[in-house]
Amino acid sequence: MSTELFYGIALSQLKGIGDAYAKILISYAGSAENIFKLSKTKLQKINGIGPKLASIFNDTYEAQKIAEREMAFVEKNNIEILFYYDKRYPKRLLHCADAPLYIFSKGNVDFNKDKFVNIIGTRHATEYGKAITENLINVLAQHQVHIVSGLAYGIDICAHKSALKYDIQNIAVLAHGLDIIYPNQHKNIAERLQQNGALVTTYLSGTIPDKGNFPNRNRIVAGMTDATIVVESAERGGALITAEIANSYNRDVFAYPGKITDTYSKGCLKLIKQLKAQLVTNADDILQSMNWIANDDTTAKPSQQTQLFLELNEQEQAIVDMLKNADKLHIDVLSANLPITLGKLSSILLQLEMQGIIQSLPGKQYKLIV
Repeated sequence: MSTELFYGIALSQLKGIGDAYAKILISYAGSAENIFKLSKTKLQKINGIGPKLASIFNDTYEAQKIAEREMAFVEKNNIEILFYYDKRYPKRLLHCADAPLYIFSKGNVDFNKDKFVNIIGTRHATEYGKAITENLINVLAQHQVHIVSGLAYGIDICAHKSALKYDIQNIAVLAHGLDIIYPNQHKNIAERLQQNGALVTTYLSGTIPDKGNFPNRNRIVAGMTDATIVVESAERGGALITAEIANSYNRDVFAYPGKITDTYSKGCLKLIKQLKAQLVTNADDILQSMNWIANDDTTAKPSQQTQLFLELNEQEQAIVDMLKNADKLHIDVLSANLPITLGKLSSILLQLEMQGIIQSLPGKQYKLIV
């Protein structure tokens, strides 16, 4: 049993210690295990902790018992635990201010390859929506795009089945522990996709799919992908929540239009009308927008960029590295993920912009100039 993973899970089970505080504590102590060895005096001196949160560590017995049970379950079922400092942790999630402390993964997948999209929509998919989903994935498969969805009825399960059909990596994000599959009717698909993909969750075994878990599941779906594609949706629903979250992460959002009178086109039309999604009618629209269609310049640009970045200092390089993995990022996202004060960060961003390395966009967003 990994001692560090054990204490990481135990830390997450202490009431009042969420992902953000857990990361602060680990950063201060150097490891999850070391946190449990700190005196109350040292704990309450940590920035943002104070006496109230420090007192939570007076009794950690129950949290450690939960961690012990979970570690036994994980080892028995060949499940990986990826903490946020693990190189295998999805790098796209790290760019989200509310990134989870860890994820559980069962299967065979590299979360840090290029080209990840989530394909989502209503649980009441029409034949029109199903056809769009399969045609979309057929084309995306030719460009080695990886598919993420939520294993739900409707568009989600259609996306997973199509990914299996066209043999592309296929990730299902769950709103419960890995000891069950919900809905149970999708158990066969869940088992098959693990051969070239994975089941992912932030929930411990024994967690049932309560209604409140699904918005949290949706943030993982949005956060671990480059783009969100809404195929069909009513005017309200989980797909719109995921799209809203993706927008908050400054990720690209696409939506397929439909007839203005169709119930399950109204959500997509709403996103497009509110400028929260780009209207698309086929896979090529998405590939072009994401710049995933190869062109003659793709081999020359990286080497030119690498040469330019050799002269950057440590803080500048950290900013560039974050922007390399995103289309654009808000200054608040950069600030939340870098050990640089907001004032200093603004100054560095200005310098990088003057050097022609980055470009400032409306709304305090920045992108790397390739």
